[in-house]
Amino acid sequence: MAQVQYIGTGRRKSSVARVRLVPGDGQIIVNKRSADDYFAFETLRELMKQPLAVTETLGSYDVHVNVNGGGFTGQAGAIRHGIARALLNVDPEYRKVLKAEGFLTRDPRMKERKKPGLRGARRKPQFSKR
Repeated sequence: MAQVQYIGTGRRKSSVARVRLVPGDGQIIVNKRSADDYFAFETLRELMKQPLAVTETLGSYDVHVNVNGGGFTGQAGAIRHGIARALLNVDPEYRKVLKAEGFLTRDPRMKERKKPGLRGARRKPQFSKR
C-alpha cells in the first residue's frame, strides 16, 4: 500500500525546493543528508522549521527535501516556503495561520541584472574631471 505524502514547492531568490511531508517522527532530510549536517547554522535550521512550529506539527511529519540553486540562506527560505505549501495539502485550515505569519508569500527579491555601460547592476565607472 502506498504511504500518504504531501508535496509542496518552495522558491526564494534562485533556490528551488521540492518538499515531501510523510507521516513520521520529525526527521528532516535535505538532499539525502540530515538537516543538521546540511545547514551549518542553527538559525537556518530554525528558519525552515517555522511553519511546522506555528501549525504545531513539529514531531508528526518527516520532511524530505530536494533543493538546488542559490546559497544556504536562499535554500533555507525555499524549504520554509515549500513546507508551508505542503502543510496546506495536509489541512486547508492551516492557511489562516501560515498566511498571517507570511510563510505562503513568495519573497520577490531577486538579484538585479547588470546594465550596459555600468560595471555591475548600479556601479558606474570611476568619474574623472580630466
